[in-house]
Amino acid sequence: MSRYRLAPIVVGSSVAIVALSAGMARADDDFLKQAKELTAAATAPSGPWTGPTTGPKAAPDKFIIYVSVDQRTASVSAVGEGVEEAAKIIGWKYRLIDGNGTIAGVSSALSQAIALKPDGIVLGGVDVSPYVELLQQAAKQGIKVDGWHIGPVPGPIADPPVVFNVNTAPPEVGKASALYAVADSNGAAGVVIFTDSTYRMAIVKSDEMAAVIKQCSGCSLLAVEVTPLDDTQARIPQLTTSLLARFGKKWTYSMGINDIYFDAMAPSLEAAGIPPDGYPRNIGNDGSPSAFQRIRSKEYQVATAADPLRQQAWQCVDELNRAFAGEPSSGYVGPVHLFTASNIDKDGGPNNVYDPQNGYQDAYRKIWGK
Repeated sequence: MSRYRLAPIVVGSSVAIVALSAGMARADDDFLKQAKELTAAATAPSGPWTGPTTGPKAAPDKFIIYVSVDQRTASVSAVGEGVEEAAKIIGWKYRLIDGNGTIAGVSSALSQAIALKPDGIVLGGVDVSPYVELLQQAAKQGIKVDGWHIGPVPGPIADPPVVFNVNTAPPEVGKASALYAVADSNGAAGVVIFTDSTYRMAIVKSDEMAAVIKQCSGCSLLAVEVTPLDDTQARIPQLTTSLLARFGKKWTYSMGINDIYFDAMAPSLEAAGIPPDGYPRNIGNDGSPSAFQRIRSKEYQVATAADPLRQQAWQCVDELNRAFAGEPSSGYVGPVHLFTASNIDKDGGPNNVYDPQNGYQDAYRKIWGK
C-alpha cells in the first residue's frame, strides 16, 4: 500500500487530474531522493566512536560463559571470539558452550552454563523466547545475562531478565537494505525477499523490507519466500530455478535476511546463464566472509548489511560489567552499515569483516581502566 494518500478529484476535471499527477510525481521524486540520501549515509565510512565513553571500572575476578546458538555460523563464532578477547582484556575467566543449532542443544548448553555458576552469560544468536524458564532460573541465582542478536529489539529485556540485547536495530537494517534496492534501481526494482519465520528478528527485517518496497510506486514486491536458514542448500537451488521461470526479467533484486541464501543461489544463477554482475542483484544481511568475497568480485551479490561483530562483542562484555556494578546499561545502538563494491576496501572489508575504525577498543579500555 502506497504511503502517498491520493487527494480527492472531481470526475471529468482534467485540471484536477493533472494537478494530482504532478503531486504524485513530486512525492515519488522525494521518496527516491530520500532513498539515495539514506543509502549514501549507510555506505559512508565509519565516523568517530559514538558509543559510551564513561562507565564502571572493570569488576575483578568474574567468570563468564558464551552460550552459542551454533558455532558453525560464522557471525556467531566471530562474536564468541570477540567476547573471549574482551574478557581477557578486562581480566575475566571465559568459557564457550555450543548449542549446535537446535533448541534441545541450546537448552542443554544453557543448563550446563547455569550449573557452572558463572557470574555472567553472553548468549550468541540465541532467540530468548524458547528459554524463558532457564533464563529466569539464571536470574534467580544472581547470574547476569546479556547477548548478541537475541531478540527483535535492541536494549534490555524485562522477561526473561536480560541486561541488554546488543544488536543493530532490525527494522533499520531491513529499511536500509530495501532503500538500497530503490536507489540502485532508480525506483524500479522488482523484488523477491527471503526470510525465516523461525526467528522473530528475521521477520521484523523482512516486514520492513516489504513495507519500503510497497512505498516505492515504481517498484514491485514479487514474492516473500519463507524458507529456513538451516535448509538453504537443499531448498534454494530449486526455488531459484522456479522463481526465474515464474518472474523472468521482472525479478531484478533479491533481499535476504541472511547472506546464506546467496551462498546457495549463485550456482543456480550461473547454471541459468545469468552473468555474475547481472540480474537479480542480491542484497544480503549478515556480512559473512563469502558475501564480502562475492561483492568484491562482483559475482551474484551487490551489498550486505554487516554487523560490527567484534565491536558488538566488546559491548556485550561492557554491558555485563555495568550490571555487575549495579549500573544501568549503556543504551548504545550502532548505526546500519552497508558494504558494496565501492566501500569494501574500508572498515575491515579487506579482511571480510566489518570492524569500524572508530576507536571503540580504546574507548572501552579507558572505561574499564585497562
